[in-house]
Amino acid sequence: MYCKDINKIWIATGDKKVYLEPSMANRHGLIAGATGTGKTVTLKVLAESFSDMGVPVFVADIKGDLTGMCKEGCENKHIRRSIDTMGLDNFSYCSYPVQFWDVYGKNGIPVRTTVSEMGPDLLARLLGLNDTQSGVLRIIFRIADDKELLLIDLKDLRAMLQYVGDNAKEFKLTYGNVSSQSIGAIQRALLALEDEGGNAFFGEPSLELSDWFEWDENGRGYMNILECSELFMHPLLYSTFLLWMLSEIYEMLPEAGDTDKPKLVFFFDEAHLLFDGAPKALVDKVEQVARLIRSKGVSVWFITQNPSDIPDDVLGQIGNRVQHALRAYTPADQKALNAAAKSFRINPAFRTVTAIQELGTGEALVSVLDENGVPSMVERANILPPRSSMSAVDTVTLKSVMLAGEYYDKYAKENDRESAYEIISAANAETAEAEKKEQEKKEKEKEEKEKEKKKTSSKKKTTLLEKTVNSTFTSMGRELGRKIVRGIFGNFFK
Repeated sequence: MYCKDINKIWIATGDKKVYLEPSMANRHGLIAGATGTGKTVTLKVLAESFSDMGVPVFVADIKGDLTGMCKEGCENKHIRRSIDTMGLDNFSYCSYPVQFWDVYGKNGIPVRTTVSEMGPDLLARLLGLNDTQSGVLRIIFRIADDKELLLIDLKDLRAMLQYVGDNAKEFKLTYGNVSSQSIGAIQRALLALEDEGGNAFFGEPSLELSDWFEWDENGRGYMNILECSELFMHPLLYSTFLLWMLSEIYEMLPEAGDTDKPKLVFFFDEAHLLFDGAPKALVDKVEQVARLIRSKGVSVWFITQNPSDIPDDVLGQIGNRVQHALRAYTPADQKALNAAAKSFRINPAFRTVTAIQELGTGEALVSVLDENGVPSMVERANILPPRSSMSAVDTVTLKSVMLAGEYYDKYAKENDRESAYEIISAANAETAEAEKKEQEKKEKEKEEKEKEKKKTSSKKKTTLLEKTVNSTFTSMGRELGRKIVRGIFGNFFK
């Protein structure tokens, strides 16, 4: 809950109230805990508070229960108990300004990007390529850039792969070796991506992330909710897509230095998927973006079951932590539990490692940065209740909000302008036509030569025949003449 009088976000209440300093929010945050311990409620409370403070929010909705933020909440016995025990005198329910987005365009405004915009590194991860294949993909992109061939969708990339593969010898000296095996492997990976619905992700009009920076008439930041129930069925596509968004925001925003509040808050749910199986080079880039993006006024909150899901270099960039209950059933769980406990500044009032296992639903260990950037002593506290609805809205309500949105008409219809596929196809067609004409010309010349040859051969045969026939008839004439002469003169010449 955003408290205007003190310009702080009230997160939770334990022995004392726990406040988050807006100026320290871009030091990033972590919401961790086992399934069913209250992470979603914490996310909603924080997102609502940032919106009330005038900060736009992005959040991935995996389970569909965040759609209720467009509708005001209603009271139940659990919320009433929280209101009474926490002393929330001015608590009121309300709805929030929401824009729904969806990669597949079913339950939100369609979200697309182009292949060129995503770039070879993220696309290589999405396709599951090895180092050699990733290197070839970089060459493909470099050639496309040098020849000003725009890669919009997957058919553009496939056409480019075929083009480079067919002309690999020409490109070898300038760009390096491009093997047919690597081209084939990338093409097979593209087929697998298409089977997972990747075609819906690439295209135009591509998302302009500046459209997320919107406010309602009361100055509250818009909630940009990405519907992910279907997208999450393809974890690699989900995590790569969100990472692309984060990298695009980083590239788009100018340096801002220390701000009194974030420009945007980005909630990355199921954050462990970002790092599962990721090569070290990619993890290093994520750590770099996390370190540098805060200077551009962006607050990133990672949401996962266990803090150990996040690499240490990334955890080192996180200053605000909300730890819900963890369970330790195995030695590995116990090790992760101890690591989570040690990440907090000790509170002598309780033993942290024990408290993490005892936390009830909606209860958490909370540590945030104070106005000087120093982590506060960990507090065991109850998270405040959200003001919007805890239930998902029905499809009719969701569709009406989506259609009424400012950007639906902008992104609803897909465009397919001239790009690499069309240019390469046209060039191939032109080449094929030229080759066809050349072949036809050669065949015609060949036919004419054959005709001439036959004509010449026919004349020679006829002349020979005539000579033979004439010679024969001459001999016969001479013979007949002799006989005739002989017969006439009465003599026979021996």
